[in-house]
Formats: sequence, structure tokens, C-alpha cells
Amino acid sequence: MRIAVPREIDADEQRVALVPSEMTKLVKSAHSVIIEAGAGSGSGYTDEEYRQAGADIRRSPAELYKDADVVFKVRPPKEDEIRQLRKGAVLICFLEVLREPGIAQKLADQGVTAVALEMVPRISRAQSMDALSSQASAAGYKAMLIGAEAIRKYFPMLTTAAGTIRPARVFVLGAGVAGLQAIATARRLGALVEAFDIRAAAKGEVESLGAKFVDIDLGESGEAEGGYAKEISEKAKEREHALIKEVIARSDVVVTTAAVPGKKAPVLVTEDMVAAMKTGSVIVDMAVEQGGNVAGSQAGKKVMVNGVAIIAPVNLPSQMAIHTSQLLARNLVTLFMHLAHDGKLELDFKDEITAGAVITHGGEIVHERTKELVHDDKTERKNHA
Repeated sequence: MRIAVPREIDADEQRVALVPSEMTKLVKSAHSVIIEAGAGSGSGYTDEEYRQAGADIRRSPAELYKDADVVFKVRPPKEDEIRQLRKGAVLICFLEVLREPGIAQKLADQGVTAVALEMVPRISRAQSMDALSSQASAAGYKAMLIGAEAIRKYFPMLTTAAGTIRPARVFVLGAGVAGLQAIATARRLGALVEAFDIRAAAKGEVESLGAKFVDIDLGESGEAEGGYAKEISEKAKEREHALIKEVIARSDVVVTTAAVPGKKAPVLVTEDMVAAMKTGSVIVDMAVEQGGNVAGSQAGKKVMVNGVAIIAPVNLPSQMAIHTSQLLARNLVTLFMHLAHDGKLELDFKDEITAGAVITHGGEIVHERTKELVHDDKTERKNHA
């Protein structure tokens, strides 16, 4: 099959969906690879490196898409990109269908088989395909470094001739992949770390990293199917907020990572919590692209509120594009190899990975949850018309 890799068109995206080292696996399996010129420049890969690995370099997206059986991308395609995809082509990328279900209908209408990286189920045999986790880990690492740089304090305890410096206190809200990496990074830098997650199972993971887990009796489970966090009741939120406020007030750096798939991120740090923080404290809101965990955060900006810095970086994985591209490419190639055999796509919808990740096929939306979201989206638009 002919696999095409376009240059990402989003201004803030430096990642590339395929790197030369992973490309060789495809070539050895008798697939051919077409790369748009400059596709890897943001991740440190030259066109010549791709040529040496066996790729054909194309100068424009139009040249790229017309011959593509399969397209590897990072971000969801824009409408112009969708129109250029051939009927019967396969697209593998982050589709973000839970946030924007309408893209699924457009891809189905184009006759594209669309595979969403974020929908790969979190099961043991799919770990090597789990692009959400590989990218979230890098994002958590980067977020903590942003907090450490902004705090204007040492993170570790230091004993010097001029006196002893106490370690910084860090609080991480959300102990998924990103949160755990943020915790590990803060611990490596020498900070005292506390963390909270609505999933009780996260306690052991937090403590294994040397951090203190903040126990809050919510009166209900915060874990959904597949190990994700779920939205909790208003009563549980009140309990959660009361204790979180106490911890935040004594923290120097707060990193928030809480997100619920397909829903607006919960506001965990309210205005009164920010007001209770010490002057010079820092909050890093990793969930801003889903609405934000912090009251007053603004996507891509640093906002000062009563001497507290609220930083809301976007697309953190792109800021570590060299390594995140390597990880993402490995996830993509492994998933593709799972779906393709003997030089052609073979979809077995009895397989949990295939059923979970394939969104459209044969001109239809085949993913049940996405079908429901598209139906709800159409109904809502009709009611507003």
C-alpha cells in the first residue's frame, strides 16, 4: 500500500506522523511511503533522511493525496484535506471525534476509512498503539518544567552557608498518564508533591512515585469504563472542592490535568481557590483545550491574578516534537500493522482494537458511540435552526 505523510498545516504543530526509523518497518513490509516536502522539519528530520529510508518526496499536498492508499497524520484533517482524500483511502490520526463528531460524517461522505488514535482501547495488547498515553506523558513532563521555570524558587531543599531553602510544594490534580509524569518530574526535581484523582485506583500509582495522595471521600466512584475519569455529581464536587482548596492554599505550584473524554473539562480550581494562594505561586492548566480546569485560564496565555500566575499552554506534545514524533510514529505503525495484512487492509470488527478505533468505513459511520454523537449533534443543530 502507498502510505502518505503530509506536512501538518496547524501553525502550532511541529510533530510529524512518521519518522525515518519507523518508516523502514513499512518499507520492509513491501509498503511504499510518500512524504510531503518539509513534513519532518519541525521534528528535526530532513527530506534527505526520508529519501535515504526509501521515501518518495512530493512537493504539494495535491501530489501527495492523489496517490495515497493510506494517510498518516497527527491532527484532524481540515475540510480541504478531506476533499483531497481518495474514496476508499485510509486515514489514521487524532480525529477528536468526541469533541467534533461532525468530522466523522464528512469522512464517511468522502468514502474514507477513518481510524482515530484517541479511540484505541486501553487494554494490555494495545499498549504499543496507545498514542494518547505516549503524548500525554510528554505533556505532563513539559507542564511541570513550565511550572518549575515560572515559580522563581528552587524546587529541591538546599542547605547552604547562607541558610536552608525549603523545598517547593507541588500539587497535581489528576493522576492519569500526564499527571503521573508531572508527579515524577517534580519528584526528580526535589519538590514535595501531593496529588489527587477521583479514581481510587490512582492512589497506589501516586504513592509509588514518592508523592502523597490526598484522600477525599466523594461518596461515589469517579472511574468510568476503560480506566478513564468520569463526571461526578454536584454533591461529590462540593466535597472535592473543599479539601482541594486547603491543599492549593499551601502549594507553590499547581498542575491540573483532569479531563473527561468527550466532555468539557471540570473546573477544579475556582476563583476563591486562586485568591487563597500565596503571591508568586503558579498554576499550569493542562486541560485548557477542553475548557480548562482553572477559573480565569486563557488558552496559550499567562494570566496574573492577585500575584498568582495562571499559565495555560496548548499542544504541549508539539513543544517536544523530536521525541513525541518518534513515539507517535511507533504507535501509528503498530496500529497500521494490526489493521493491514498481506499488503491490504483487513478489518475484523470482532477485534476489540479495530472496533474501538475505526470510526468510518464503506461510506458509513461504523463506530457506535460516534453514531450517537453525530445524531445528537444533528438534532441540536436542527433545534437551533
